[in-house]
Amino acid sequence: MVKPTLLVLAAGMGSRYGSLKQMDGVGPNGEAIIDYSVYDAIRAGFGKVVFVIRNSFAEEFREVFNAERFGKRIEVEYVYQELDKLPEGFTLPAERVKPWGTNHAVMMASEAIDTPFAVINADDFYGRDAYAVIGSYLKQLEGSEGKYCMVGYEVSKTLSENGTVSRGVCSVDDEGNLQGMVERTRIERVEGTIVFHDLGTDEPLAENTPVSMNLFGFTPDYFRHSEAFFKEFLAENIDNLKSEFFIPLMVNKVISEGSATMRVLQTSSKWFGVTYKEDKPQLMQKLEELIAEGEYPRNLWA
Repeated sequence: MVKPTLLVLAAGMGSRYGSLKQMDGVGPNGEAIIDYSVYDAIRAGFGKVVFVIRNSFAEEFREVFNAERFGKRIEVEYVYQELDKLPEGFTLPAERVKPWGTNHAVMMASEAIDTPFAVINADDFYGRDAYAVIGSYLKQLEGSEGKYCMVGYEVSKTLSENGTVSRGVCSVDDEGNLQGMVERTRIERVEGTIVFHDLGTDEPLAENTPVSMNLFGFTPDYFRHSEAFFKEFLAENIDNLKSEFFIPLMVNKVISEGSATMRVLQTSSKWFGVTYKEDKPQLMQKLEELIAEGEYPRNLWA
């Protein structure tokens, strides 16, 4: 049975932390969220991890996150996202400083991945069950095309106690397949009810509404679809200095045109992230609880 690959979107880490040396540890021995993601992926049967990074902090990143750090339990490779990595015929606008978005980052790994693969954000904690669920699904897809998946989290398990959040709210059909995603911003719990404020009023969301946390699963044909649509995207948006080629944009495209289906997988995991600085102590406390419950060893890579 094929071992899937984990693709970690980490190209934004340099700007977010200033330097990797300042990147906050969240585990009892200074482990980063990435460490827990790789650990969960290994025990879910993933055989390789590919990091999307930038040249500006590549040396520092590779010194920290490498096969030796992970006990040589998984193959490690690095690819690079830069603004000028555009298809032939397109020229980078001189004023462009904003990255091209998450799906552009995914495209950087096209030559490094030839198996079904999962995509994650470097700074999101997804939970052991989420990796087990998506890993099990991806292992069945060797040789398949157009059978994608994502882990859908219940919106109630993705909120912050310290402010509003943005989430991709999913529409799912009776067979469990994604029909589409709509980005909703300023989601929070108000007087016991989850609401979002996009439309000028408090619009309620059910507790179990599935949302995307950018944990997707694809087969390698996804790169082919992405490269074709990115050219269309650039033709329309290259002069818009704030335009970004996001994964949900690409996913909605292939679903709407019938090129692929995307199964929405359920998980018992609760998502954690550090959207606000006040979120970090809560994440650290949660990790301590998971260690006490035997979910993780206290020294992750011992």
